[in-house]
Amino acid sequence: MTAMNSTPIDPAALAADYWSTSIIDIHPGSIQVRGYPIQELIGAISFPQMIWLMLRGELPGAGEARLLEAALVASVDHGPHAPSIAISRMAVSCGLPLNGAMASALNTLDDVHGGAGQQTVELFHIVERAQADGASLEAAVESSIDAFIVAHGKYLPGFGHRFHPVDPRAGRLLAMVDEAAAEGVVSGRYAAIARAIEALLKGRKSKPIPMNIDGATAVIYAELGFAPELARGVFCLSRAVGILSHAWEQRGRGERNKGPMPRQMPYRYTGHATRHVEEEGQ
Repeated sequence: MTAMNSTPIDPAALAADYWSTSIIDIHPGSIQVRGYPIQELIGAISFPQMIWLMLRGELPGAGEARLLEAALVASVDHGPHAPSIAISRMAVSCGLPLNGAMASALNTLDDVHGGAGQQTVELFHIVERAQADGASLEAAVESSIDAFIVAHGKYLPGFGHRFHPVDPRAGRLLAMVDEAAAEGVVSGRYAAIARAIEALLKGRKSKPIPMNIDGATAVIYAELGFAPELARGVFCLSRAVGILSHAWEQRGRGERNKGPMPRQMPYRYTGHATRHVEEEGQ
């Protein structure tokens, strides 16, 4: 095989370059992840550490791994009324295998349901850039929030919760961030930004608008240096555990075609009253 300029092309080298990766190197009898033999990782590192290694290329420190693990644990599940969880249950009852139910559920984790963590990290970065331009923390937060609302509407990701007056997960996660900051594991600047946003919202609304799970985990992901998109990706890894758990429980119930609400509860029809084609033709 030759190119138009008659330069010889090595098909094997072309294919090797086409699928090049810095993540994993596999040969007969050998598997190396980011340069580490897999047998040396097995039993030596935790799953959160493996996630970090795969995404970031190096092993995290103990404090970093502890924060990542905390965020993963906190986001696993939020009850059968959460759309992704409900979809996993309905999918299983419609005959899908576990992997199909998981895929159906994970595909709902987009901007509205599942995207708030990414959006909150992006908001923190906007505030951070305003500070870098010379604004005080309070001024940076105020201008950034105003601009965000103009661009995206009044809903502010990471703050307030439709179900919990105070999200029971957020406080513990923030306390762990504070501990890590005191130990020099993270800077603490994103926790400060998040709390400044919380204070601004309280002042404007005359009532607390506390940080929720998305805001607290966004603090962790930002403090750990994860890109905004990875905040959503890692959340998907966490929520997949809840999705699998609910799908498996549903499998054991033997229900068929589980709908979004019990059959005994009718929906409300808001369309035309009964009409007939013959009458309309007159």
